[in-house]
Amino acid sequence: MEIDPKDYDGFYNVMKAIVVPRPIAFISSVSEAGEVNLAPYSFFNAVCYNPPTIIVSIQRQTPDKSKDTLANIEATGEFVVNVVTQDITEAMNMTSAEYPSDINEFDVSGLTQISSVGVKAPRVKDSPINMECALNQVVEIGPPGKSYGLVIAEIKLLHIRDDLIDGYHVKQEALNMVGRLGGRSYVRVENIFDMTMPIYKPDEAAE
Repeated sequence: MEIDPKDYDGFYNVMKAIVVPRPIAFISSVSEAGEVNLAPYSFFNAVCYNPPTIIVSIQRQTPDKSKDTLANIEATGEFVVNVVTQDITEAMNMTSAEYPSDINEFDVSGLTQISSVGVKAPRVKDSPINMECALNQVVEIGPPGKSYGLVIAEIKLLHIRDDLIDGYHVKQEALNMVGRLGGRSYVRVENIFDMTMPIYKPDEAAE
């Protein structure tokens, strides 16, 4: 089967099901008026480590209003990415509904809001890793009215629970992260295996 995305109704659902698993950016942000927002986004990844840079794609409009997360990021230039672990998946899912701007999703989900160090946006205390981020730029993708904002941002400060890191090594098994699949599906990061990257040696290749 060959699929032309332009002619295939629902290609969005196919794309989400084949680009998997995706990490989840559980983003906390705050408006200029001080209204706190918390919402998950799975079109998210790391793109560079010097400077430490992440990207997250956020739809600009819902049928009724602008996306609060993107509006807050553009207005304030900052936000926090909180890591989603198995312990907070249900609470994270509670925040994914389209609530009015004056609703604080921390209250809806029961998660604990704590202050950040370098940004006004709060952190999720229940998450073991929080990334305080500063906006670099927003790249507009898609047609007017249906566009996405590709947020490019730098991690300015990382919070990680002490028992999850040993020197430069993050203990993946202890982290219990959750990823996004297609449809309503998620995945637990449990079956972890290691491989050593090969090193090309010209002398050996010539033998």
